[in-house]
Amino acid sequence: MKAKFPDTIFVCGIGTDVGKTMVAALLVKAMQADYWKPIQTGSAAQSDRLFVEKWAHSANTILHPETYHFSIPASPHIAAKLDNAFIDLSAIQLPITINRLVVESAGGILVPLNDRETNLDLIKQLNIPIILVANEYLGSINHTLLSIEILRQHHCDLLGLIFNGEAYLDNETIIAKHSQVPVLGRVEKIPEINLVNMAAAAEKLRLSLANYYELN
Repeated sequence: MKAKFPDTIFVCGIGTDVGKTMVAALLVKAMQADYWKPIQTGSAAQSDRLFVEKWAHSANTILHPETYHFSIPASPHIAAKLDNAFIDLSAIQLPITINRLVVESAGGILVPLNDRETNLDLIKQLNIPIILVANEYLGSINHTLLSIEILRQHHCDLLGLIFNGEAYLDNETIIAKHSQVPVLGRVEKIPEINLVNMAAAAEKLRLSLANYYELN
């Protein structure tokens, strides 16, 4: 019997530009879930929340505002300093909702949020299951296995991996073999981002997740 898919999940990545926002958006679309990125850096006109709103929200989706939004597109700790601010983890609390919720991190697991704490501390504080997003390139085996290892060392609940983009050699196979973490799906490169293609990709991801979890 399949386990029920969690109502709240945390989407994090093995590094920068691995496709976290695309995967998070497709999960929002597939689950008709809410979306929340507690820390956002960079222009408000190009925020990840706006991307999800444009391409992935449904009638039931609530796009929760960021707890922190900084103007400089940089690591959160330095973006906060440049905006004369400080990221206080105690201020970051899960929004109240009756819907499913997809939470997205700002950067990789050990990206610093301030002088003492990283995304790992935020993951542990929120205490929700994790989907790790990876893409494949020379070096991604090491980056992915290290990310998995740090999550395991800290007893975080890792649901599985989602690969984003094209396959590279046998990276997916060797990562799955060495980590023993389930590969929940792959998001192929979408040649043109539009509502039709995003809906099709979301449905494909939903069907892939349904191989592992009860989604209703």
